[in-house]
Formats: sequence, structure tokens, C-alpha cells
Amino acid sequence: MLGINLKGKIAFIAGIGDDQGYGWAIAKCLAEAGATIIIGTWPPIMKIFNMSFKQGKFDESRRLSDGSLMEFAKVYPLDAAFDSMEDVPEEIRENKRYKEYSRFSIEDVKEEIVKDFGRIDIFIHSLANAPEVTKKLLDTSRQGYLAAIGTSSYSMISFLKHLGPIMNPGGAALSLTYIASERAIPGYGGGMSSAKACLESDTRTLAWEAGREWGIRVVTISAGVLPSRAARAIGFTGQMLDYSKANSPLAKDLNAMEVGQAAAFLVSPLASGITGVTVYVDNGLHGMGIAMDSPAFTTNET
Repeated sequence: MLGINLKGKIAFIAGIGDDQGYGWAIAKCLAEAGATIIIGTWPPIMKIFNMSFKQGKFDESRRLSDGSLMEFAKVYPLDAAFDSMEDVPEEIRENKRYKEYSRFSIEDVKEEIVKDFGRIDIFIHSLANAPEVTKKLLDTSRQGYLAAIGTSSYSMISFLKHLGPIMNPGGAALSLTYIASERAIPGYGGGMSSAKACLESDTRTLAWEAGREWGIRVVTISAGVLPSRAARAIGFTGQMLDYSKANSPLAKDLNAMEVGQAAAFLVSPLASGITGVTVYVDNGLHGMGIAMDSPAFTTNET
């Protein structure tokens, strides 16, 4: 039987902070396939995440098909806005939500991974942030725009720069994008649409560079809308869920595990010839050129 086998593989997932998002679903699917999971969590929420985990609040969503609970071999504090601790402003270092963590940059996490595990096989980029995401693009400040690009797309470059040398040949790196990269989605502001477009473009170039440099593949998944904590911060998730269901070729809600399963395939040896691509997991919405629930198509003509 042809199946996904990731036994003996180590996967680092950057951006898990709860059990609601695509990062968690990907972790669960990789764990189902036998991978060892290590994660990076934003310092301001790391304490409550670890506490919730230990108190069993995630136990139901941690349950695997064999009845066991998904485990994380290590949880690292991580702020992907910073390549090294030299980049961290003093006000961040002294902030009470950061102060207990002396090292949390991309460089620091890479060094800790080397110390704890030596090498890895899989990297998942499951993070994005735009401080002005609720603003129209025209109202987005230069600082807000660059912050969105820095955390949401440049961080993928930085991660590969740091992790590529410690990834085993044949490994894979995967990020998450959204259709706003190529279609206008009013309300998805603050430079996030621009950041996703950068991420998809960079996927192609990084596939070439990382493939030739270290023999690893680079892919991205354009995922449909999910009512996660991060998505709710944008403010119109409910309407987008309704729109997607009404206008997708597959008229159903998208399940996070569908993205997780696609990710597990893409980073597995079964996808060894796939790199530099954007794979759509959105019930087919990306292929639609019209909204079938528009009054123009639902009004009966006399």
C-alpha cells in the first residue's frame, strides 16, 4: 500500500500558538506519518500555550488515529521579525512579555535546533503578521507595510538561509499563502496581500537556490479561509467562509486537516519531484472567475 512515511524525520514548524490554525493541522498530519515535531512559538503567547498544553486543553485536538496524543519534542520561543538578537530593539527586550526569554531570533532557534537535534528534514513556515492588516492598502503606513513584508515573507528567506545548511538532502520547506496574492480581496489589508505575493514569487527563486545549494525542495500551499484566531483578527472571516462555500466548485467548508494532509504529501518522499510551485487547497475557489451567488446570476429574468 502506498502511504506517507515520515518515520525518522524531524520537522520544525514555525508559528504554532494554539490548536486552531493550519500549523497545528500540519503538525498533526506529520505526526500521524511518524515525524518528530518541534515548533517555534511567539514569545508573548508561549507561556499560555505551554500552560494550556500541560493542562490538557488541547488533548482532544492532539489525539491521533491510534488513540495516542501528538507530542512536541521541543517548543522554542521565536519571533520571526528578527534574524538575530542584535536586531531586537531595547524596548522589545525589556517588554514584560519577552523579558524572560534571552534568545528568540531565527538565528537563536537554528542554534538551539543544532544543539538539540543536529539536523532536520522538514521546515514549515506557518506564520504571518501585519500590524495594520485592518487598514486599506492606501492607508497603510510605510512602517506597517514593511513590517508585513518582513515577518510574513522575508522571514521565509531568513529561515532557509539559516536552516538550509542543517537540512538533510531530499528535505522540504513549505509555507502558507492566500489567494489575495493574485486577486483583490478588499479588507485583507496592511500589506498582507503584497507579502503573500512576495512569498509566492520567492518560492520559485528559493526552489532554484535551495535545490542547487542543499538539495531541498521549496513549495507553498494557497489555503482557503479557516476561522482561526489569526484569521478572525482580519475581521470579515465569516463573510469569506460563506462566500467560499457559495462559490467554490466543492460547495463545502474547508477542513484544516485537508491542508495538513496536502502538506504531509508535499514534504514527503512521494512528492520528491515537486518544487517551486503554489498548490491550491481551497475547494477550487481560486479557479473561479465569477461569483455564482451574485444577484446578476441569481435573479430570475422575466
